[in-house]
Amino acid sequence: MQFKRELQPGSLVRRYKRFLADVQLGNNKIITVHCPNSGSMLGCSEPGSPVMLSRSDNPKRKYPHTLEMLQVGTVWVGVNTALTNRLVREALENGVIKEFGGLDSITQEIKTSDKTRLDFLLEQQGKKIFLEVKNCSLAIDREAMFPDAVTIRGTKHLRELALLKQQGNRAAVLFCVQRGDVDCFVPASHIDPLYAETLVKVAEAGVMVLAYQADVSPTEIRIARKLPVKIE
Repeated sequence: MQFKRELQPGSLVRRYKRFLADVQLGNNKIITVHCPNSGSMLGCSEPGSPVMLSRSDNPKRKYPHTLEMLQVGTVWVGVNTALTNRLVREALENGVIKEFGGLDSITQEIKTSDKTRLDFLLEQQGKKIFLEVKNCSLAIDREAMFPDAVTIRGTKHLRELALLKQQGNRAAVLFCVQRGDVDCFVPASHIDPLYAETLVKVAEAGVMVLAYQADVSPTEIRIARKLPVKIE
């Protein structure tokens, strides 16, 4: 996915109220921008971090700028979770994600029960594959980790995938790692032990657990490679 317009650089002042951040521009002006990330952004929200912003021409937006990525060390980390499913769909269509073979259709935002929606329904020769996608921006000691905060909703999604698998469908969860300084994926059991335990249980029940790493730059974000998954 290439950015249609050149991103604007700045420096993070602070991230607050979950969906807002203050950013200092090159002319020292400080603006408030939309931060499309519901997680804690642990490890990638340090004040002073270089950032890249996009700008919307929508006159109805209160904050026209969007926080797209931050620099941590020498790498850019994508934090706009609104792009994650778009990146995964692109990788599915281009054959970068190979586990599901050739697909007949890709449908997004599938309601699977009264109170649950999953990100994708993939269909292949009449067979259904349910896929839930999670954006991963946390890294410790070259290990990508999810979640970066306790996620009751994420645990519910795992259980829904296990139920769909039990009903005879294929089911998978895919962690989209938007940073280049990691070598594998592990669940963040020190942050949310229930999620980590549930991930192990659903994997044992046949739910596929995948991690793919994206190359992130101020001009383009693209899923590039599969990462090893380490769960116990």
